[in-house]
Amino acid sequence: MAAQAHLQDQIRQLPHRPGIYKYFDAEDTIIYVGKAIDLRKRVSSYFTKQDHNKKTQQLVKNIRRIEFTIVDSESDAFLLENNLIKQLQPKYNILLKDGKTYPYLLLTNERFPRLIPTRNKKPGDGRYYGPYANVTGMNLILELIRALYPLRTCTYNLSPQNVEAGKFKVCLEYHLGNCKGPCEALQDEETYNQYIQQIRQILNGDLRLPKQYFREKMMQAAQEQQYELAHQLKQKLDKLDEFQAKSTIVNANLTNIDVFSIASNEKSAFINYLKVMNGSIIMTQSVEVQKKLDEPDDEILAPLIMQMREEFESQSKEVLTNVAIPALPLPGVTVSQPQIGDKRKLMELSIKNVLYLRKEKESMNDRSKDLNEVRIMETMKKDLHLTELPKHIECFDNSNFQGDNPVAAMVCFRNAKASKKDYRHFHIKTVVGPNDFDSMYEIVMRRYRRLLDEGASLPQLIIVDGGKGQLGMGVKALKDLGLWGQIPIIGIAKRLEEIYVPNDPLPLYIDKKSETLRLIQRMRDEAHRFGITFHRSRRDAATLKTELTDVKGLGPITADKLLTKFKSVKKIKELTEAELIAEVGKAKARILLDYFAEQDSPAVQ
Repeated sequence: MAAQAHLQDQIRQLPHRPGIYKYFDAEDTIIYVGKAIDLRKRVSSYFTKQDHNKKTQQLVKNIRRIEFTIVDSESDAFLLENNLIKQLQPKYNILLKDGKTYPYLLLTNERFPRLIPTRNKKPGDGRYYGPYANVTGMNLILELIRALYPLRTCTYNLSPQNVEAGKFKVCLEYHLGNCKGPCEALQDEETYNQYIQQIRQILNGDLRLPKQYFREKMMQAAQEQQYELAHQLKQKLDKLDEFQAKSTIVNANLTNIDVFSIASNEKSAFINYLKVMNGSIIMTQSVEVQKKLDEPDDEILAPLIMQMREEFESQSKEVLTNVAIPALPLPGVTVSQPQIGDKRKLMELSIKNVLYLRKEKESMNDRSKDLNEVRIMETMKKDLHLTELPKHIECFDNSNFQGDNPVAAMVCFRNAKASKKDYRHFHIKTVVGPNDFDSMYEIVMRRYRRLLDEGASLPQLIIVDGGKGQLGMGVKALKDLGLWGQIPIIGIAKRLEEIYVPNDPLPLYIDKKSETLRLIQRMRDEAHRFGITFHRSRRDAATLKTELTDVKGLGPITADKLLTKFKSVKKIKELTEAELIAEVGKAKARILLDYFAEQDSPAVQ
């Protein structure tokens, strides 16, 4: 209470200004960073709203201290929040972190530049292109360029002095035709740099200049009757056309655009990013992030756009999204949600990708759950020496209080999961007093006689809550029904959590940490909960009914009618005389009113 009062004092001191706020826990660790247009309103909402989800309630419960920073605008708050989340990585903030180091293509800044793949960026080495989310995609571009242009791969220092001095000799790449031998001055620097200029265009997603170059060279070679060279140039032109055909061409008039879409479920958000350059989609990336506080899609997407643009070094001035988001603190960058045209087609493509990712992940989770359930059932089959997988299990428990209102409960699990529609309550009919053994016989007998009469499927395992005595009565019921030997039955004794099987005086040893024992305990506890709830409701109803049926002149039928409709004596007392008359008639209404008045009188103790 003192901590809450202290926080309320802090909140009252917060200004009505834009800024960021930081929450600290009992160990003075930052657990959440947020932004706000109005700091006081935003922070106070965490402590005044009553409809927070469980995750947000847990966050609020852990807050012990608040810090804040005032900024000039919402945009500044957005930027500062994004930087602090990446730096501090608070527990309750969403952060895109997949542990990957994406590859780049480096065009070195040396004489006769090389094109090499790398994952390490070092300033000054040259121009880096990427990063590439997919290594296969990067290798396709690298293979295309090496097939088109004879670039050197050696690491020699090809300075004019070294080349003139004859320090180097051509290697195998020269003899294979993959390099023209600049190390021995067999290739001029001007032609090589023409190649580099075209390679830069390809790496930027623009194939127009390279295609024009090879087309002109091909025509020139044909006019000069150099048909073999013309054929080689045509093959290179075909490679460019083939590569362009593999790329998703949207519209050549669309220049550089970033496309983001988001779809989510209760636990995760899924984001797709399409990077468009010169009318082609040059990169696509889909990611899943775990929700921390059940955030809405717009609050999740905005900071992740910032992170992904930074990670993939996007310079695009236009961002398309499928949901409206707060303004991004990026000068000159526009954000919109396209409704028609080629940009809308781009957005629909991104949405298709993100919905596929969500469906795939959810299917994987479902498959994982199914495999987990099968594993548990296989473990039970092995531990309990069963002949088949226990896909259908029923567990019984008795519940009474000093022999009063005896009831029982049966819970059903199918494929290791609770099947609540198959749960059943039982009123004990043939047993007088607190006799767990006879009660167990009655409910097992009644349950499976009914299933036999209805022709319903029988379980692969029966569990009774109790030791040898309860198990013995369960076995007797199965024998009397002719089911003995058809359905395995076991008992679980509470005191030492021991498992008993028929005809064995010693308990069956099962590892205390095994999934088999955990599932049996879970079923036993669920049956107990289900039975206790039913027993209490019966006991309470009986108590209420006794109070009204004790009223002279009222009768059990009238008491049942009133309690069925109004649920409690308290609510019946609150009825007006006219309302009571409407329910039970004038004479009985008067009897009830007199009774209630007598009960409320100070003289009545």
